[in-house]
Amino acid sequence: MQIIADLHIHSKYSRAVSQKMDLFEIASSATAKGIQLVTTGDWTHPLWFRHLTENLQETDSGVYILKNGRYKNVRFLLTTEISSIYSQGGKLRRIHNLVFSPSLAVTERINKKLESEGAKLLSDGRPIIGLSSRDLLALLLAIDQNIMLVPCHAWTPWFSLYGSKSGFDSIEECFGEYANEIYAVETGLSSDPIMNWQIKELDQRAIISSSDAHSGPKLGREATVFIPTVKQLNNEKVGFNYTDITGAIKQNPNSRLKIGYTIEFFPEEGKYHWTGHRACNIRYNPLEVREKGVICPVCRRPLTVGVENRVLDLSARTITKDGLLFLQNKAGLTFVYDKEKKRKPFVSLIPLLEILTEINDGSQVKAIQQYDNLTTQHTEFDILMRVNYDEIAKIASEKLAEAIRIVRERKAYVDPGYDGVFGKVKIFNRNDQKEATTAASQESLF
Repeated sequence: MQIIADLHIHSKYSRAVSQKMDLFEIASSATAKGIQLVTTGDWTHPLWFRHLTENLQETDSGVYILKNGRYKNVRFLLTTEISSIYSQGGKLRRIHNLVFSPSLAVTERINKKLESEGAKLLSDGRPIIGLSSRDLLALLLAIDQNIMLVPCHAWTPWFSLYGSKSGFDSIEECFGEYANEIYAVETGLSSDPIMNWQIKELDQRAIISSSDAHSGPKLGREATVFIPTVKQLNNEKVGFNYTDITGAIKQNPNSRLKIGYTIEFFPEEGKYHWTGHRACNIRYNPLEVREKGVICPVCRRPLTVGVENRVLDLSARTITKDGLLFLQNKAGLTFVYDKEKKRKPFVSLIPLLEILTEINDGSQVKAIQQYDNLTTQHTEFDILMRVNYDEIAKIASEKLAEAIRIVRERKAYVDPGYDGVFGKVKIFNRNDQKEATTAASQESLF
């Protein structure tokens, strides 16, 4: 049994989110993708919380299904993103944290407490509070010790734990005496586990990945895969609960589940991977940053320091390609390990809809039609990770089968993103440029 989980998304009550994003849209998209566990997101918002209480029923402790009986294979967990904006150490800090709640009843208590602290919960599904990350965590643990907090997209420049613009240099600096209550960080789209493996204080902490999706099609672009530690859970009919998931993230040796691996974006596709200034069309790789600095040569304003540079600034070690293992399974899917296999491996994928858009010469209409047809036969993750190439060619085309092979073998090319601009993926190189794995493209890390 594998549980593919997406633990960080948003509802229609968050800014810049599709108005289709209710529980039924989320469940429908999760079903098409092959996601077994998805968060509700946004439970601090009063209208969304009412939608949750009206439409969810608990199936195992802290895990929910839809009351109407549809999408029976999709379970829901209660997590939400909270934005802490405050001053500390003479700097303005903007930190986004993912909060895990063990029940709707505890969630209601959290919401009441946040309101008493002045939070305007109706303003956005991702509320802004003036509490520091340390004080937020203290408040949560005083309500219920089973609540867990994980720093979101830990490297994003503007709103994260390690962000170059408003973050901290360490977990202890951010959370103080509560640092030991931080059991994991979320990679975000612009970093992958390799980059996080270079940070000493993350050596004993878990790494999770989530989509931060604002629409159904974006679900699962990153995900965390849980696997059983006991044989009984290999039976698909056996349930799992909130503590199984949080225990896995906390790396509790007695947990019935553990993290098996994570599903990642190629980090170059993330919109803050390299350093730059999009208004002036300036983009620097890490070597250029060292040579040219972090001031825009056009407007003389500071560049947005990218995730790769920020990782290098805080790294205790540099992991080269020689320090990694690239192992393929029977389906040809490449798992990336550290050489000692001390950390959980990961796979890097490109969403199926993006692949279909490229092989249809940019036509999103054709891509969506093909996607809908294919996902009535297999889930997206089955197609990306498991279905053999002959079957893909049979139900779709030889070109799609070849594209999937390239992705599974980590041979896609990504032109890195910077300063809010997503990177550009190339699976088939039409300009006769030399194909390169994304691993090889990160000269400073590999």
